[in-house]
Amino acid sequence: MREINRSMLDAFSRDFHADPNNAVRRNAVIKNGLMAAAENRQEIIDNPMIFSVELESGKITDQKASGRCWLFAALNTMRYEIMRKLNLETLELSQNYQMFWDKMEKANFFLESIIKTAQEDVDSRLVKHLLDSPMQDGGQWDMYCAIADKYGCVPKEVMPETYHSSNTGMMVRLLTRKLREDAVLLREAVRAGKDTGAMRGEMLGEIYRMLVICLGEPPRSFTFEYRDKNKVFHRDADITPKQFFEKYVGLDLNDYISVINAPTQDKPYGKTFTVDYLGNVAGGRQVKYLNLPSAEMKRLAIAQLQDGNPVWFGCDVGKLLMRETGIMGMHTFGYEELLGVRFGMDKAQRLDYSESSMTHAMVFLGVNLADGKPNRWKVENSWGKKSGQHGYYIMTDEWFDEYNYQIVINRKYLTDEQRAAWEQEPIVLKPWDPMGSLA
Repeated sequence: MREINRSMLDAFSRDFHADPNNAVRRNAVIKNGLMAAAENRQEIIDNPMIFSVELESGKITDQKASGRCWLFAALNTMRYEIMRKLNLETLELSQNYQMFWDKMEKANFFLESIIKTAQEDVDSRLVKHLLDSPMQDGGQWDMYCAIADKYGCVPKEVMPETYHSSNTGMMVRLLTRKLREDAVLLREAVRAGKDTGAMRGEMLGEIYRMLVICLGEPPRSFTFEYRDKNKVFHRDADITPKQFFEKYVGLDLNDYISVINAPTQDKPYGKTFTVDYLGNVAGGRQVKYLNLPSAEMKRLAIAQLQDGNPVWFGCDVGKLLMRETGIMGMHTFGYEELLGVRFGMDKAQRLDYSESSMTHAMVFLGVNLADGKPNRWKVENSWGKKSGQHGYYIMTDEWFDEYNYQIVINRKYLTDEQRAAWEQEPIVLKPWDPMGSLA
């Protein structure tokens, strides 16, 4: 292995000082930091919060110190249906209720996966992958659907936020610790030829108790009361969460599918994919994607927006994000000019080399079309009113191509060819594939 030597370091130093602009760059960064020194104000001017296609929304939501963006984004699309049907100014559905059942189901999914892989060596890549994060906050659209199909949903006031629904770190650490200990016992039992049914039941009982202490106990039925925009009072008594979803949301979630853009060699366009050991509800809805070019993703999203319906999507939100102004653009920061380097990987290379993956889910509420083509997108985030522009963000169309990975659309917008492609049996990806990333 070759070492860095003194002559190399001397040459590097000479090269640095040969350009007087490097001293200016150094001083600017030391004083202000990379982001402030590299910020491109023109990107703000070029992308105003104005859109030719734009949907109204309820009040901005706030996931606080939790990784529940996928649930917030999903429930923000669901509340849109309720607000429209009931003529409401705003409504918020309980993210705590959804998270409770997601955590409970993830615990069972993990224990079942540990039992299934008990004969694998503990240092196998698969077992290590399962043990890495058995109880993370993140999720996927199909994982939301699995929870909604089984448990429905409730208004936020029926199961409001708690300290640990908004600050999940310690709760998740303790749940993870318990599940890893359970994994030790289950693997030993399976290898000894013992039945694990009773053990698993006791373990899930402990998880349920921990969750109720942290989050409260989910209601079996409740009374839904509200005033509409005309100040008319309404009451619906003794309704279950599943009845509430069916009556007030009313969407057939089977109509909504995930379309991804993953331009890597192992994922041909026009094929469907799933990820091994990815899910939350055992026996529930399978995570499934249809891989299409970015231009087709945009066509589908625009069609759904033009019909007056929001679009759930997943992206790598931290890339080139102006957080204060909420702009995701390819020219937000001039890092290359500031540092004198080039960042040249394309989207496929960033996926293959772990430089990018889906990290956050939000909702498209609008798009600006110029001569029929999009140039920027309106985004509803779940980081509160103080983030972005009163909670809303702007995504440039260039950024969409590079860092947006997934949208959820009604299958009616697919072409006949795409509908046929969706019906294919999905190719099974390895558990650690980048398309297994959770928002």
